Amino acid sequence: MGFRTTDLLDAHPALEACDAGLAHYGGVRRFQGEVTTVRCFEDNSRVRELLKSPGQGRVLVIDGGGSRRCALVGDLLAAAGHENGWAGIVVAGCVRDSAALAALPIGVLALGLQPRRSEKHDQGVVGVPVEILGARVVPGAFAYADEDGVVFSQQRLTD
Repeated sequence: MGFRTTDLLDAHPALEACDAGLAHYGGVRRFQGEVTTVRCFEDNSRVRELLKSPGQGRVLVIDGGGSRRCALVGDLLAAAGHENGWAGIVVAGCVRDSAALAALPIGVLALGLQPRRSEKHDQGVVGVPVEILGARVVPGAFAYADEDGVVFSQQRLTD
């Protein structure tokens, strides 16, 4: 993957870019793919369903409302995502199992760490526009993440 988010944003200033605040937790720091979105708050039921389904190189963007009270993704879900072909996960919320996440070959960006797991009340909405850290993200957009952050485009910018 030869892209750099800085170069993409310089060449396309209208791209959506997340404000500072996301940190890398997965074993892959550079990833890209078509976006699937989910909006959920302290309930990862839909996240679990998505990561256990075929990812086909997509990036799951999770609007967790910025909650830092529980983790929406841990090592088991990230491993399922990798096994099912997801390229990466971007979480406007927390993750857990950081040592195990760092060993997995999948991109994981999140606001922070929280050892508490999320609730499971079968809540959440898939395939809706979300806003995370100042970036408006729609299903079917393309995500590009690297060491400098993540940007979103309405069309594919690189191969």
